[in-house]
Amino acid sequence: MFIGEYNHTLDAKGRLIVPSKLRESLGERFFLTKGLDGCLSVYPQEEWETFTNKIHELPMTNKDARKFSRFFLAGASECEIDKQGRILIPANLREFAKLEKEAVLVGVSNRIEIWNRDKWEEINDVDVDDMDDIAQHMEDIGISL
Repeated sequence: MFIGEYNHTLDAKGRLIVPSKLRESLGERFFLTKGLDGCLSVYPQEEWETFTNKIHELPMTNKDARKFSRFFLAGASECEIDKQGRILIPANLREFAKLEKEAVLVGVSNRIEIWNRDKWEEINDVDVDDMDDIAQHMEDIGISL
């Protein structure tokens, strides 16, 4: 399980340090792709296979299913960590997530999200009243605390 929030910088070549606490659970082979809300998502191999198997089950006769599968799969990249604990983020994915220098890595259960720091601060700016509304919506889909 991935948890925590880590601030790092990308170097001039687009490499990003993956904190050791997150590296331990990633394994040697993992996948990087576009995520929802403008971030990138990093999946360990087993989670990636589970995710892509669900995509394979989508009906390709459905236009939204085709768009969904293209969104996640077309720009996906298999990654590995170098000896300095970094991953190279391909240019197309850096552009998508607007990653230039400052990045935030966030552990989100079965995946890691990589955010532009300013975007992370913006999207993560939730006050107590917002959380009450969100919690109510979660109850509506069967999740309660």
